[in-house]
Amino acid sequence: MMNAVPEITPTFRLQWEEAQDCYVLLYPEGMVKLSASAGEILKRCDGKRDTQAIIADLEVVFAGDSLAEDVQGFLAQAREHGWLKLKPGGETT
Repeated sequence: MMNAVPEITPTFRLQWEEAQDCYVLLYPEGMVKLSASAGEILKRCDGKRDTQAIIADLEVVFAGDSLAEDVQGFLAQAREHGWLKLKPGGETT
């Protein structure tokens, strides 16, 4: 999964919601209010960066312990909810 390239499923749209003071995922039937960490992960799921690059970026921004396990766990849950799809390998930035 580290080389997979996650991107938000076209049914959903990630957006900052001022009224909620957080990122949300909008979809035709409603809205999912995201935690701060979920928003930070999903805003990097642009269909260009692989999982490894997303984790590396988050570890630079949020210096500290390894985030790989937590990020991979969240990405797996996001896929189960249908929020993300994964493309095989690809360009990393």
